This record gives sequence, C-alpha cells and structure tokens, in this order.
Amino acid sequence: WQRDMSDNREFMHILKSDLDLFSDDVYCFTPTGDVKSLPKGSTTIDFAYSIHSAVGNKMIGARVNGRLVTIDYVVKNGDRIEILTSQNSKGPSRDWLNIVKSTQARNKINQWFKNELKEDNILKGKEMLASYCKTKAVNMADLMKTEYMEAVMKKYGFRDWDSVLAAIGHGGLKEGQIINKMADLYGKDRKQEMTDDDVLREVSEQTKTKIQGRPGSGIVVRGIHDVAVRFSKCCSPLPGDEIVGFVTRGRGISIHRTDCVNIIHMNEFDRVRLIDAEWETKEELAGKEKYLAEISIFADNRNGLLADVSKVLTEKNVDILTVNSRTSKQGNATISLSFEVMNKDELKKVMDRLRTVESVIDITRSIG
Repeated sequence: WQRDMSDNREFMHILKSDLDLFSDDVYCFTPTGDVKSLPKGSTTIDFAYSIHSAVGNKMIGARVNGRLVTIDYVVKNGDRIEILTSQNSKGPSRDWLNIVKSTQARNKINQWFKNELKEDNILKGKEMLASYCKTKAVNMADLMKTEYMEAVMKKYGFRDWDSVLAAIGHGGLKEGQIINKMADLYGKDRKQEMTDDDVLREVSEQTKTKIQGRPGSGIVVRGIHDVAVRFSKCCSPLPGDEIVGFVTRGRGISIHRTDCVNIIHMNEFDRVRLIDAEWETKEELAGKEKYLAEISIFADNRNGLLADVSKVLTEKNVDILTVNSRTSKQGNATISLSFEVMNKDELKKVMDRLRTVESVIDITRSIG
C-alpha cells in the first residue's frame, strides 16, 4: 500500500499521525526509495555516512526533493535525498564534526582523519605536547621515558606511541591528559628517589628567615634570595588577599590568589613548585604602589549604564585602564573593567558603590 502513495510526504504524515515514532528520529528516503532513520537534527552529511563511509568521504553536496541544498541542511521527515560525490574530493572537513548529529557519522569522520592524515597528525601531536609543556613550564625530557609512555598506551588502548601522538593531533585525546598522566608518574618516582638528605634540605629551606622579593613588590617569600616576583594576570592578587607563590622556570615567582582556578586545579606534578608567600604589613605597604584589579559587572542593559559606572569610578578617584562591554540577545549586559587600587579593602568599597548603580545585578572579581 506504500507504493500507492504518490507523495512520500503524505505517507510520512499519515504514519506520524498514526504512530508517534518521531520524537527522537527522522525518517527519509534514498533516491531508490529505501528508508533511512537518523537522529533528530541530522544533516545531509549524517545521511551520506549512513549509506556508506565512501559516500560520506567523497561528498561534495546534496539534493533534497530535487533541489540543491547546503551540506548542513537539517533533514526533515519524508525528505528524498540524493548525495553528490566526486572522486576529486579531498575528503571531509574538520568543520563537519561540529555539524553532524549522529555518532556514526562522527566516528567515521574521525576514522578518516586517523587513517588519511596519520603522519601529519603525529607531527601535530608532537608539537601540541611540546607547546603544552612549554606553557606549563614542564621539562618534557623528564616525562618522555619508556615506562611512562607504556603506561599511557595501556591506559588509552594504543599499541605504539605514534598512535598516541596521532590521536592528540586529530583531537581524539587532549595533550593535557597525556602530560598530566606522565607527570603524576614522574612525581611518584621522584618521591621514591628522595633521600633523607633531600628531606632535611627541604625542611631547612622552609624554616629559613623570610626574605623579601623584588623591591616595591610588597611580597614576602620564604627561603629564596634575590627573587624576581611578578603578579599573575589570571587572578590579579591585591594586598589583603590570601596568596601563594609558584616557582616558574626562568621567570622568578608568580604570585596567585589561593582561590585562583589555576592553583585549585593544578596537578600534583606542579604543586611541588608552590611556595609560601604573604604581603608585607599594612604599615610597610602604606603608600608604596597600586595594584591591578579586574572585575566583571552583570546588569540589565539600559541607556547610560556605562556612563553611570564610569561616574562612580571617577568619584572614587579610580582611573580605568581597560573596559569591555557586551550585551546578550536577552538584554543582559556584562562590563569587564581593569583599574588600579591600593588593596582589597579599597576594591571592596568601589564594588559596594557600583552595586548601588541602577540595574546592576552582580559584580565579581576575576579568579583565573
């Protein structure tokens, strides 16, 4: 009786009315009349890969119900779809991974990149690991040991290291996953190798007299002489904040707030480089210098909002260094500001005054 229906859409409409089968799937047709079931929201790319990997990999376009459509066209119930292919096609685009809806299509696209671009992905994976280590100030040579590589291969089910690198290169694995795993192993080995003399040396350093960092920084660190101190831009610490130091490679000590997300989520390998730090006393800090503060203001958008915010800062004798404002489609405004203040108490007074501005909902500090 299906063949008596001259219009596929009419058939699908009747079937949908009689049987509520279409909440999670859409049903469409090949040019020969075969029915294909796809997840709701699927595109013509999903349809192509549901036919065969070779069809999807060589796809260059599609016709739906006899007319040309873009490849991100969302399939509807009853559509008759013809996939256009070419032997000159260079294969799928990485952008397709953001377009497809079905797991089947996504897996087949990923498989193509694994097989066709393995050499390129291996090189890219190496570069991504090296870049990640450089960003995190990790000595990559310490981690590239056979036993650590084998542990990673076993954990993620790879037979050789090149396959791990290729997986990183095409996006199947995150470089941070690999380095953090290897760093944890390195950290455990390092603890086991520590001698009694190493332990005594560390205790001795922890009990040394506090020595100030760079002149004018207002920071006191423990156990290190003539240290260069800089304030991290991720959380912008101020006098009055609880702080901690992080020993970088070649750039001295970076000072963070203890609630900075980079400190909270730091892996065990990096935590051994944290060091006690604190502010000088209020008397020692008095009149020394100002420090960078960064805040975000959330408000209902209105005319004059930015002007009112600027007026408050002028009243408080605060000079704005940077300002960025954006508004959502729902009319919610976010204003990001940076300026300099003497300490946390001064910042609190500024924030309290800003909260009284009309339509302001909330104000937060940057925490990384």
